[in-house]
Amino acid sequence: MSRNKSVKDYIRTIVDFPHEGIMFRDVTTLFADPRGFRMAIDQMLHPYAGERIDKVVGLEARGFILGGAIAHQLSVGFVPIRKKGKLPGTTISQDYKLEYGEAIVEIHDDAIQPGEKILVVDDLLATGGTAAAGIKLIERLGGEIVSCSFIIDLPELGGRKVLEDLGMDVQVLCEFEGL
Repeated sequence: MSRNKSVKDYIRTIVDFPHEGIMFRDVTTLFADPRGFRMAIDQMLHPYAGERIDKVVGLEARGFILGGAIAHQLSVGFVPIRKKGKLPGTTISQDYKLEYGEAIVEIHDDAIQPGEKILVVDDLLATGGTAAAGIKLIERLGGEIVSCSFIIDLPELGGRKVLEDLGMDVQVLCEFEGL
C-alpha cells in the first residue's frame, strides 16, 4: 500500500446499489483499514483544533462509527440521532423528505443542554435532508452547532447548499461526481 493514499482512495464504489443507476460510495473499506480510518478521523478533527466542542452528534448509522471515534479523540460526549423508534428514552422527533418518501429521526430530549457546542458528523452528504433534520433537533434543544463534518460530498445532489443556507459551516474530506 502506498503511503500517499488519500481518504478517497480507501472508498470503494459499488455500481447499481441499492438501485440501478446508483453509484454507492462504500466507506466500510475505509473503516476496515487502520491507516485509512485513522487518516479520516484525523482529517475530520483537524479543522476544529482549538475550538470548544462539548458533544459530537452522529447521524444514523455510519455517523455513529465516525462520531464515536471523534468524540473519543476530543474527550467529549457522543449523542446519536436515530431513526424513529430506536431510542429507549423520551425523545423529540423531526420529519424530513427523502427522494422516495418521508422519514423521521429522533434524539433524546435530555441529550443536549442549551448552549452546548455541537459537531455534527456523518459519512456522506447527499441531499442534506437527514443532516438538516438533525440540525433542527439540536437547535430545538438549544445546542449551538459549530460545524457539520462529512467524509464524502455528492455535490450534484445539493446537500452542502441546503446546510449552508441553514447557516452551517460544512467540512468534507472528498467529493464524488454522480449519484
